Amino acid sequence: MSAPAHLDPRLLRAFVTVAEELHFTRAATRLYVAQQALSRDVRRLERELGSELFVRTTRQVTLTADGERLLPYARAVLQAQDDLLAAAGRARPLLVDLNSPGLHTPRRVLHRARELAPGHELMARYESGLTGAAGELLAGRLDASFGRFAGLAPALRAGLDQQPVRHEPMAVVLPEDHPLAALTEVPLAALAGETVYAGAGNPRTPEWTDLARSLFEGRGITLAPPAPLAVGEEEFQRIMARTRHPILAVIDFPPLPSTVLRPLVDPIPLSPVSLVWRKGLVHPALSALRRAAAVVAAEEGWLRRPAEGWLPDRDIVVMASQ
Repeated sequence: MSAPAHLDPRLLRAFVTVAEELHFTRAATRLYVAQQALSRDVRRLERELGSELFVRTTRQVTLTADGERLLPYARAVLQAQDDLLAAAGRARPLLVDLNSPGLHTPRRVLHRARELAPGHELMARYESGLTGAAGELLAGRLDASFGRFAGLAPALRAGLDQQPVRHEPMAVVLPEDHPLAALTEVPLAALAGETVYAGAGNPRTPEWTDLARSLFEGRGITLAPPAPLAVGEEEFQRIMARTRHPILAVIDFPPLPSTVLRPLVDPIPLSPVSLVWRKGLVHPALSALRRAAAVVAAEEGWLRRPAEGWLPDRDIVVMASQ
């Protein structure tokens, strides 16, 4: 590769995005540009460097050896540019999905990140589930989210990175007149014969339904059939009040009228929560968010897994990675 006197950062961003996606259409979607314009920028960069960066066929896009060598340097340049803009107060907001209003874990991490990086803007979004958020992450319309990484489809996981945050104990939401509501803790065996709602049919949360299915298997607990997809807390409460099914939840689930929240025990089922972001994302506030997740997890002991805790094997592997 030759070394031109000047490189437009826009061309480098086009190159890095295509290198991460290995697909021009997806890369163009992330950058909010036409595919033709993106292809033109990549070709211009190749001309300026005097080297081919991608091998393009009708079926796939791959990096050449020169492209592989350039990629870490291009990322470093873009990181430096973002840091410079941040120092000048011009960095764009980091868009952070908290799943749903009222969930404690992601909200706590976001608040700590704002304390650690007061010069950056971190904006909350609510996508309802990690699968729903993953598409937005890969498209570049969202920067970070929280949830069960092992429950994502392999094609989604391939474009994302994750950092374990919490083994969150699970609970059950019961109508206040339900026979089990009198208990302070609900043994899993006590749910045998019950039909429990866990989001079946919701296209934004299949990772949660899959976790519930694994938990219920062999315990005589029936997964509730799909309910009408309720948008907003009031509609969710109305639908659940009509079906009166217990709801699988986490220990910090926000309160609902006329219900009680009871921890599940014997064993303690755990919801594995990771911070998830797009591979190769360059943003000065992402480091603050990751640091906040690590700090809060250490302070609260969130990553300690109780001896009596239950977790699927694939989640154990993901949550052990650092």
